[in-house]
Amino acid sequence: MTAALRPIYRLLSGLLILALLLMAAAWLALRSSLPQYEGTVNMAGLAAPVTVERDALGSVTLRAQDRHDLVRILGFIHAQERFFEMDLMRRKAAGELAELFGPAALPTDLKVRMHRMRARASAILEELPATQRELLDAYRDGVNEGLDALTVRPFPYLLTRTRPLPWRSEDSILVVKAMYFMLNDGGNRRELAFSTMRAALPEAAYRFLTAGGGAWDAPLIGTALDWPRLPSAEELDLHKLDPGLMRSTDEHSDNLPGSNSFAVAGSLAAGAALIANDMHLDLRVPSIWFRARLIYPNSRRTGLMNDISGASLPGTPAIAVGSNRKIAWSFTNSYGDLADWVRVIHHPADASRYLSSTGWRPVTIHREILHVRGAPDETQEVHETEWGPILAADHDGTPLALAWAAHRSGAVNMELTLLDQAESVDEAIAIAQNAGIPAQNFVVGDRQGKIGWTIAGRIPARTNGYDPTLPADWSKPDMGWNGWLMPAQYPLIVDPPEQRLWTANARTVDGPLLDRLGDGGYDLGARAKQIRDSMREQERFSPAGMLAIQLDDRALFLVRWKKLLELTLNPLEAAPWHTEMQQALLDWNGHASTASVAYRAVRAFRQEVTHSVLSGFAAAIRRDHPDFVLPKLNQAEYAVWTLIAHRPQHLLPPAYASWDDLLVSCAKRVAERMQNQPGGIAERSWGERNTARIRHPLSRILPEFVAYWLDMRKDALPGDVNMPRVQAPDFGASQRFAVAPGDEEHGYFEMAGGQSGHPLSPYYGSGHADWVAGKPTPFLPGPPRQTLHLQPAAHPVGRMP
Repeated sequence: MTAALRPIYRLLSGLLILALLLMAAAWLALRSSLPQYEGTVNMAGLAAPVTVERDALGSVTLRAQDRHDLVRILGFIHAQERFFEMDLMRRKAAGELAELFGPAALPTDLKVRMHRMRARASAILEELPATQRELLDAYRDGVNEGLDALTVRPFPYLLTRTRPLPWRSEDSILVVKAMYFMLNDGGNRRELAFSTMRAALPEAAYRFLTAGGGAWDAPLIGTALDWPRLPSAEELDLHKLDPGLMRSTDEHSDNLPGSNSFAVAGSLAAGAALIANDMHLDLRVPSIWFRARLIYPNSRRTGLMNDISGASLPGTPAIAVGSNRKIAWSFTNSYGDLADWVRVIHHPADASRYLSSTGWRPVTIHREILHVRGAPDETQEVHETEWGPILAADHDGTPLALAWAAHRSGAVNMELTLLDQAESVDEAIAIAQNAGIPAQNFVVGDRQGKIGWTIAGRIPARTNGYDPTLPADWSKPDMGWNGWLMPAQYPLIVDPPEQRLWTANARTVDGPLLDRLGDGGYDLGARAKQIRDSMREQERFSPAGMLAIQLDDRALFLVRWKKLLELTLNPLEAAPWHTEMQQALLDWNGHASTASVAYRAVRAFRQEVTHSVLSGFAAAIRRDHPDFVLPKLNQAEYAVWTLIAHRPQHLLPPAYASWDDLLVSCAKRVAERMQNQPGGIAERSWGERNTARIRHPLSRILPEFVAYWLDMRKDALPGDVNMPRVQAPDFGASQRFAVAPGDEEHGYFEMAGGQSGHPLSPYYGSGHADWVAGKPTPFLPGPPRQTLHLQPAAHPVGRMP
């Protein structure tokens, strides 16, 4: 080596050594933030020793002699495995993400902070019974002790160069508030759009677009609804509109936060009731759920132990869904109407006052301080009425206050923790009807074979018969909400004659019960109907049979659309796009299977036709409201199919000469989009479109090679909306289980996204491959692979650096 090159060599060698040292330091820091899985931890304040066992998937079994000890150690484990995800949940609900992520998160925080959820959570905490506050305090202490016991703070805080803030008792209430945001529309955009539609369209057209159900309905109580008549040419003529009012942007995601839940009585199973549940949410790494089994003394029956298994929600001290060997329970989003817009009438001479039901009152102004990492604080004013914050304006400019169940006293409590010891369907239903959670369908079965359904959570008690889907003037006497419905007013089914129950986010009731529950945007009933019909075809049920229903990806809903596409293509003259589309339809197997090109083509055709047909109505509204965008209309299938069946010229969108022209144009656009991709139509399988994108929250801001390490595999996934196996790339069944109380050993539990939040953990992504394959894994945790012992001690655990 020449003398001239030696300095360069030394520099490069030094840089390489430095890089290796930095990588080694980063690796050691990452390893040091791992949870403690084995050994002994001394913890001050424990009443008795607690053991934490983990099986091959990292499913946790906690054994304690005291309930508060158990809740405390559940918090300890949640913090060590999932603190970052818990932190995101509380921050999303409180509008505090910018403290972690800086100005990029500020627009989201500004919207959320209008709800003042942290202040409301603190107020709710003070109202809770002492026993529930004690549980939250024990959980809080465990979370902070678990966080402090880590050698190094959780790895996401290393990547973001931030430090986690301690957990507070009200933060668990904020996690439940985050579920309100997840399961409800906190902006109530659908009803805001309804008001504009109602003002701009004739009554018949408005009712035709916004009706609540039709032939796909499969309610538990009542029958399918009739769809309203077509508006006449005298009432509305779309074909005469200016085509310039047409747009192609009124599209919405098909994803609908919800679930499937169904049950059969013990007479159709092995003696005990059999409950199945899969909750449909955005999919992430790790899962929103954390598998746990909780074993501690039964306070009602001396000498016996409570034994609860299922999915816990990190951030809260409870099993959300599961079984306690006497009952098994599950939830699906009810889509009841939990939010109303209230027209706010300001005083003509003083805009700081508004007309309430008792006269003129001052608008309350709250000043919220938003901390922004790397930028100055922001101050936001929230103008609040007795009904809720002013968040929008009606179509005529009148201010609108949002009355939302999530804002109200009693919206959150810890009543569901009582399910730990519930022993019968009747006892579980009484607990559920008093629970402070977003209103959910609650399906429960017991060891004696009994099954039941009701609504769990709070339902507003509306008065004075106003239309809750449109803004109303609550300054009129007795108009609005009068607290919550009483349990006796809730819909209820126990031991149905069919010995079967099913819920899938669609309408469940009719008549006065529907009036009480309201319509918050029910799903089309196709999925519920397919589940119901599958259950009616069977007389004996097992866990394997319940899983088969959950994994049912038959495209029954699209059969008529396939026929329509074939009828549209058949009379056309030969053209490359036409020939390729006809060829693609030959592989139709009636399923949303990953290899099917036909399924993808038919699905895309339906979406294109639906958007094109509805765009005519949106154009009519844009005459008066140029920026209007149609809301997501979950029941629009009925309106669109009625129009295709009758083909009224006056309701044809103005861009088309005839209904045949519309259908052919839609088919051609779909074909050309598929043709323009590599390989043409023949290579456009459903699996290519429905490839998993199940990601860690931080992977979007990290280099690709790091994101690849954090995210789940990009598997092609079968299933879709409007069938039991709901599946999108980043949305679907967050878990699947079926279990008979008392026979948990023969149940199963699958979970997407894995158990641990740490990428070096042996449990990172655990069980995800089984979820992808639909392979049943045991409901109960398996033999322990690692055991952690927590012992009473005089001094608390040390604080992390």
